[in-house]
Amino acid sequence: MGELFRSEEMTLAQLFLQSEAAYCCVSELGELGMVQFRDLNPDVNVFQRKFVNEVRRCEEMDRKLRFVEKEIKKANIPTVDTGENPEVPFPRDMIDLEATFEKLENELKEINTNQEALKKNFLELTELKHILRRTQQFFDEVSEYLHSNTLGTFQADYIADACQISQRLDRFLTYQFVAGVISRERIPTFERMLWRVCRGNVFLRQAEIEDPLEDPATGDQVHKSVFIIFFQGDQLKNRVKKICEGFRASLYPCPETPQERKEMAAGVNTRIDDLQMVLNQTEDHRQRVLQAAAKTMRVWFIKVRKMKAIYHTLNLCNIDVTQKCLIAEVWCPVSDLDSIQFALRRGTERSGSTVPSILNRMTTKQTPPTFNKTNKFTSGFQNIVDAYGIGNYREINPAPYTIITFPFLFAVMFGDMGHGVLMTCAALYLVIRESRILSQKTDNEMFNMVFAGRYIILLMGIFSVYTGIIYNDCFSKSLNMFGSGWSVRPMFETLNENKVLQLDPAVPGVFNGPYPLGIDPIWNIATNKLTFLNSFKMKMSVILGVIHMMFGVSLSLFNHLYFKKPLNIFLGFIPEIVFMASLFGYLIILVFYKWTAYDAFTSKDAPSLLIAFINMCLFNYGDVTNKPLYRGQMGIQIVLVLIALACVPCMLIVKTMVLRRQHLWKKHLVFSIGMAVGLSAHAVPMEGALILEHIPDEHLLSLQFDFGDVAVHQAIHTIEYCLGCISNTASYLRLWALSLAHAQLSEVLWTMVMHLGLSSRSGGGFFGLSIIFAAFAMLTVCILLIMEGLSAFLHALRLHWVEFQNKFYTGQGFKFVPFSFESILEGRFDE
Repeated sequence: MGELFRSEEMTLAQLFLQSEAAYCCVSELGELGMVQFRDLNPDVNVFQRKFVNEVRRCEEMDRKLRFVEKEIKKANIPTVDTGENPEVPFPRDMIDLEATFEKLENELKEINTNQEALKKNFLELTELKHILRRTQQFFDEVSEYLHSNTLGTFQADYIADACQISQRLDRFLTYQFVAGVISRERIPTFERMLWRVCRGNVFLRQAEIEDPLEDPATGDQVHKSVFIIFFQGDQLKNRVKKICEGFRASLYPCPETPQERKEMAAGVNTRIDDLQMVLNQTEDHRQRVLQAAAKTMRVWFIKVRKMKAIYHTLNLCNIDVTQKCLIAEVWCPVSDLDSIQFALRRGTERSGSTVPSILNRMTTKQTPPTFNKTNKFTSGFQNIVDAYGIGNYREINPAPYTIITFPFLFAVMFGDMGHGVLMTCAALYLVIRESRILSQKTDNEMFNMVFAGRYIILLMGIFSVYTGIIYNDCFSKSLNMFGSGWSVRPMFETLNENKVLQLDPAVPGVFNGPYPLGIDPIWNIATNKLTFLNSFKMKMSVILGVIHMMFGVSLSLFNHLYFKKPLNIFLGFIPEIVFMASLFGYLIILVFYKWTAYDAFTSKDAPSLLIAFINMCLFNYGDVTNKPLYRGQMGIQIVLVLIALACVPCMLIVKTMVLRRQHLWKKHLVFSIGMAVGLSAHAVPMEGALILEHIPDEHLLSLQFDFGDVAVHQAIHTIEYCLGCISNTASYLRLWALSLAHAQLSEVLWTMVMHLGLSSRSGGGFFGLSIIFAAFAMLTVCILLIMEGLSAFLHALRLHWVEFQNKFYTGQGFKFVPFSFESILEGRFDE
């Protein structure tokens, strides 16, 4: 147990890498993913390190690839993911990659520039085509008016006098005009501005363009309108053009005669057809370039990311004075030293160097990082523990125990055979198809979180089926698998007479013995079912809680043994376990004793355990309403309470005084060593640097001992533990509360939904039952599986973090973060 379920043993190692082999060696270490590099240049600016230029070149290549990737996504071209993991290119290959990316970027920019210019030209010609068409229609309407002398086709939005309109139209053809295109939503504001600035001395006519036009800059579809403005004089002309410029309206030349407009329209249509052909060819060429790039885009990204990571890691190393060797310091697991040596050998051979790289283990007083090896099954449970805090180095890891206790405590609150089967099936689907789901790499964050915990959900479902069998609960209905332990005939007679069944074991000939497995199904129709289950589940919650907490306290013993802290064993662990066992362990014994000493026919005369426990803590033994459970109970309980009370000063006072005595003894030892090296007692404080060289490492902390801080810390720990034993035991009653809540919600859902459909006798019963079953299934999944499941999950999480782990798990370490290409690439492609 000393080595079992602890974090991996770590060591600090020094790497001596030849300059020509350093790149390949770091590459092999990145593929292995088992070393964490330390920064040996913390005081050197990032921009002053040796390989900063290479890092910048990699970042520039990454920028170009992101530009190409953006163009590929804009063109809706899928990126090919073959799952290939290419090797890291050699440093000399960086020039070829840079040239390839430079050529691809320039080609795409040139294509985009030409395409944008062509689209802009195409937009201008299209707008001019609409202007020529609309203005021709407008002049035709004017001509028709001049011949018919009518005002039917004109709008007088801002001119009230129709006579003034007639006078202006008579001189209409002698006016100057400008024509253009403007965004449709700006027309009302544009019209009002013209009217106010020109004081009504202009005439505006506008018509909508039916089809939206593409903006060449953004690619968005924009709705526009054609307008024509008539005016007289250069002054109004300047005002109109400035207003058009302010509203970003596009003005186009429009001939005055119909023949010229007709000829221009024909020329515009011809140019539009030619431009459309060129645009199609340009788009085809762009698609071919992007499709070719999409095939190798992922491989390029991997190569560039790996190169950048290698150079970034090399910047963490020191360079010796000969400039021929790089020195690195790494944290690595002791069990993987052979693999690391082999990776260094492969890197040296790959680089062609003849000088081998050297791995040298170092002795250090620094605390190593915490590393817990996981697989796809245990990673979810380890994440639950790490969410509370990263464990201290070589501390007992709660994750292996959490694999069993977490789904079990969840199932105690969620116990239902039917719901457990549904949860198990959903988790099995994710487990069976995990390889296909991993290859698809969905961006749904909620689904990814559920998929990452698929094995947790699987165990929660299996344990829920087990506790559902114990509760004999399946969608709020009991299953009669072994036959009831109660006589059936008296039960039916009771139901025929009263329509209400209340089970009473004291009635002779009714109770024949316990049900073989779980709860007797007859309780499902009894009116005192809730009273019976309340007592059963409440006691069960206390039993499970106390056992869980005592197991957590017991695990702290192995931490004290491993770290060689006998004081924490005798004045920490032993008083803690004795305190809890004397009070709450005794309470559990009383529960089991009551279950065995009082049978079904004498249970009504049994005393209350809760009142007995309260009287025990208050030394109140004169309560005649609560009889003792056994002979000699008062003496045993008094002894147990006194033992528990004696544990408090052991933790609070004795341990503090022993720590103080150890401090004084170590302080005396320091002075003794100082005298032994030829210094006087008065010179010791001034010559501390010399003395420290002769002091053993285990005595150095004595110089920093603060009795007040230790006393306060120990007082807080003692008070927290003693009060926590009470509050934590009460906290486990959530197992009882949530179990009853889940069962009652399930029963209410069955009674108010499914029972109605099954009891229907109408002609369309099957159709109605189908609808009701669909509603029942949806509510079951949404409320009982998802909402209730999430609630039970969070409560089980709380019980592990607060009630279990704080008994032995400090969680104040820091995580081992190895240099790994896999984690770097997952961070890139899972965005």
